[in-house]
This record gives sequence, C-alpha cells and structure tokens, in this order.
Amino acid sequence: MPTHEHRNDIVKHIAGYTFGITLFVFLIPYGIWRLASSGLALFSVPLTSNTDVRITLALLFFVPGVVFAIWSNLVLFFKGKGGPADVAGIAISPRTQKLAVTGPYKYTRNPMVFGMNAIYLSMALFFNSLGCLRVLIILFLIMVRYVVLREEDRLLADFGADYEAYKKKTSMLIPLSPKKHVSSPTE
Repeated sequence: MPTHEHRNDIVKHIAGYTFGITLFVFLIPYGIWRLASSGLALFSVPLTSNTDVRITLALLFFVPGVVFAIWSNLVLFFKGKGGPADVAGIAISPRTQKLAVTGPYKYTRNPMVFGMNAIYLSMALFFNSLGCLRVLIILFLIMVRYVVLREEDRLLADFGADYEAYKKKTSMLIPLSPKKHVSSPTE
C-alpha cells in the first residue's frame, strides 16, 4: 500500500503535469494562434512570401521540438525520479532525486525549454507572423530569466559539484554535441 508521502508525490506529479501541459501545450500555443489570426497590423507582417520555405522551416523546428519536449519529460520522470519542479520559483511537481544527464540532457541542460520554444517558433513560421516571432523572443527571454536561471540555482543547491561539472560540459539551451559524457554517481 502506498505511503502518505508517495500519494502526495503522485498528486504533485499529476498537478505539475496538468499545470505544465495546460500552460505550455495549450495556452501559449493558443495565444500564438490568436495573435497570428488577430488581424492586427503588428501580427500581419509576413516572415516570408514563399510558402514552401515557411512550411519546411516550421517542420524543421516542430519535429525536434516535439521530440525534445517529450523525451526530456520521460527521462526526467523515469531516470531523474521527479518532474519539471519549478516555474518562476513555484514548485509544481516533486523535485528530481537524481541529476538527469542522459538522453536529451546529454545535449542541453534545458531540453524542455528548447523543445517548447522550437515548437513555438515553428508556429510563428507556420502562421507567417513577424509579430508572433517578436512576442516569442520576449517570451523566451522571460523563460530564461524566470525558469532556466532559477532552476539552475536550485539544481546547483540540490546536486552541487555533480551539477557544476555537468554545467561546464553541456550547453544551456541549444542542443550541441556534448564535450564529454558526464555521468552522475547517482545514476
């Protein structure tokens, strides 16, 4: 029979993923779509007049974005034994018990942020909206400030030298070939 603490973790995981999916998978894309279809002059300025280029670029960002977003959540849940814990300093799911450095975390310390922003960029390209692209740049900067940097402070506090070594060898946001595989003693 599950302990009270285990039941609380399950509830926190469900609440965290419900919040995350609602915000990052539904509300932000809905906002992008609404801005692109608003008819406002700012959002009606096209990025390109070539539909084939626009659709191809949108797919080139969308597919890896989806892969990184899903893959990173699976690795965090199954290997890290936790979830995407904090958004703007608010705990939304149980913190990871193990430092995730494999899978997409081998290429970037923030594969969820990369994945979701790649999806949002693909939407701006698909909707052909320079205004949406501008809004997404601002959203990206806000995410870095209030999600990524705060999360890095938390991970440093939770995992110390292991996180510091991982941080030195792995790109913050853009997936790059790792300088050298970093394994955590807790793996």
